[in-house]
Amino acid sequence: MRSLIIWLALVIDQLIGDPPNRFHPVAWIGQVVNRVEPRLPKRDASSAFIAGLVSWLTGSSLVIGLAWVGKQICQQLAPPFNWLGEGFLLKLTLSQSGLVNAAVQVESALGEDLDQARQLVSWHLVSRDTSHLSVPQVTAATIESIAENTSDGIIAPLFYFALGGLPFAWFYRFANTLDSMWGYHDPNHEWLGKTAARLDDLLNFIPARLTTICIILSAWMTGKNSHQALSSVLQDAHNPSSPNAGFPMSAMAGALEIELEKVETYQLGKGLRKPEATEIEQAIKIMSVATLLGSAILSGYCMFAMKPTRK
Repeated sequence: MRSLIIWLALVIDQLIGDPPNRFHPVAWIGQVVNRVEPRLPKRDASSAFIAGLVSWLTGSSLVIGLAWVGKQICQQLAPPFNWLGEGFLLKLTLSQSGLVNAAVQVESALGEDLDQARQLVSWHLVSRDTSHLSVPQVTAATIESIAENTSDGIIAPLFYFALGGLPFAWFYRFANTLDSMWGYHDPNHEWLGKTAARLDDLLNFIPARLTTICIILSAWMTGKNSHQALSSVLQDAHNPSSPNAGFPMSAMAGALEIELEKVETYQLGKGLRKPEATEIEQAIKIMSVATLLGSAILSGYCMFAMKPTRK
């Protein structure tokens, strides 16, 4: 049944998109974290680390419990409403439609107003300072976000759903959200976010590499350069400080035969041409095919793993 729910979640995501933040559980998580953070110690390393660990454990437990309750409620409904209910709750852990909408907005703005494009990529896709980025740099940041979020925002929650159902998917979504808010090397978050950052690295280890395989295969299926995608992964995947993000990003750079650069931080596909705004659409296409491939692989796993065995 998990196989069916994976596909239902993807369909629901395409049909209705993301609800407004005031109705979105992931936004609620962010609001709670924002309210809790000012009350936590930050400067003392040991106190901040313990506070971050306790926050992670408490939040994870609550989210898993609520997801389990949601699953039980759905299972009380008659078919097909039980499947649709669980598919909707899984869809809320995904960000494909929101990611596509944000990337399309940036692409449209790049042709008209660079300052607006800079603001849009900062609001929706990256946390870095974008106020001085050039057109190729804004484009690169957008494509990097598409690649990374193919893993973090789509394949990873589906991967954990395949392993353990809704509680696992929402456990991952909480961990990834907390990392996105606390996983920074600054005085306030260096130790407070240590647990969130390290555990997010661990949770994304397999999904990032599965996503990379899917991007390489998608490049071949869409007529892009799959050989360069593989070569870029082997050469550049470890250039970013993240142990995971460099894999799907370097695969996307190679697939599109472009250089993706975060100024003074890393380069992926060094020596290749600079990206053009129109290639955001190509990255979205690769992401869409990679999502279908990853979903098919995970659906197949569900069907195989949950198949009844004969006595």
